[in-house]
Amino acid sequence: MTAYVLRRLAQMLPVLLIASFAIFAMIYAVPGGPVAVIAGENATAEEVAEVTRRFGFDRPMVVQYADWLGRALTGDFGLSLHSRQPVLQLIGERLPATLQLALCAIIVALVIGIPVAIASAVRPNSWLDRVLSGWSALALGVPTFWLGILLILLFAVELRWLPSASRYVPLWQAPLDAVRSLVLPALTLGVYVSGVLGRFLRASLIGEARADYVRTARAKGVPEKRIVGLHIMRNALLPFVTIVGLMMAHFIGGAVVTEAVFTYPGLGRLLIQAITTRDYPLIQGCILVILIAYMLINLAVDMLYAWIDPRIEYR
Repeated sequence: MTAYVLRRLAQMLPVLLIASFAIFAMIYAVPGGPVAVIAGENATAEEVAEVTRRFGFDRPMVVQYADWLGRALTGDFGLSLHSRQPVLQLIGERLPATLQLALCAIIVALVIGIPVAIASAVRPNSWLDRVLSGWSALALGVPTFWLGILLILLFAVELRWLPSASRYVPLWQAPLDAVRSLVLPALTLGVYVSGVLGRFLRASLIGEARADYVRTARAKGVPEKRIVGLHIMRNALLPFVTIVGLMMAHFIGGAVVTEAVFTYPGLGRLLIQAITTRDYPLIQGCILVILIAYMLINLAVDMLYAWIDPRIEYR
C-alpha cells in the first residue's frame, strides 16, 4: 500500500504541472489581462507601460510561467492584486471553513441518504420505496439557493432560532457557536446530496440483493439484518464511496451558491470574489488548491476500496 501511495503521489506531479500551465495560459489569455486591473480603468498609456515593465508582463508567457512556478514551488503564490496580501495566506484563511462545511454537509447527507436507500432497497417497488424515491427526486430537484432561502425565512426570520448569516467558527474552539453557524448551510447542501447518495446506494443495494451469494445466505437461514448489514451493504459500498468522495471534492470548490446565500467565508466565495475583481494570482492559487484537493480525495477513496473489499490489492 505504501508503494502504491507514493507512486500515486508521484503521478500527481506531472498532472499538476500541466494543469498549472493551462490555468496560467487561460487566465493571461483573457482580454485586458492583469495590467488593466493593476493600472486602473483611467490609466494613461505611460502608466500602462510602467506597470507592464515593472511586473514583467512584457516578457514571453513561458518565461513568466517559469518565474511563477519557481516561486510557487517555494510556497510563494504571489500577492493578491486586490488586497495586496499573500495568496497562500488568503487561501489558508478560507480553506478550513470550507473543509468544515463540506464535512458537516457530507455527514448530513449520509444520515439522511443511507437510511432512505436501505429502506427503499429492502422493499423495492413497495409504497415505501415509491415515497422514499419521491423524496430523493424532490431533494435533487429543489435548487440549493431556494432551499437555503426557505430555511433562512423559517429558522432565522420566523422562529429566530439560528442566525441568517453564517460565520466560520472552528468546532474545537466553540462547538455550540460553530454548530449554530453551520446548521443551515450544511443542511442546505446535505439535503441535496442525500438525494444523489440515496439513489446511487439504492441501485447498488438492489443489484447486490439479486446476487447468488445472497440467495445462498437466505437458503442457509442467515438473519435478514445480517445479510443486509454485513453482506449486501459491504459489497454495495464501493460505488457509493466513489460518489461520496466526488461530492466531498465538489463541496471544496463548488459550494459557491450556498456560501453566497449564507455569506459563509469559504474558498468558493473567495474564488468568485477573485474572478469578479479579476485578481489573477488569487484565481490561480484557488484553482490549484481545489485541484490538489480533488486528487487527494480520489487517492483517499482508492485507499478505502482496499479496506472495504480485502480482495482489492494495490502493489
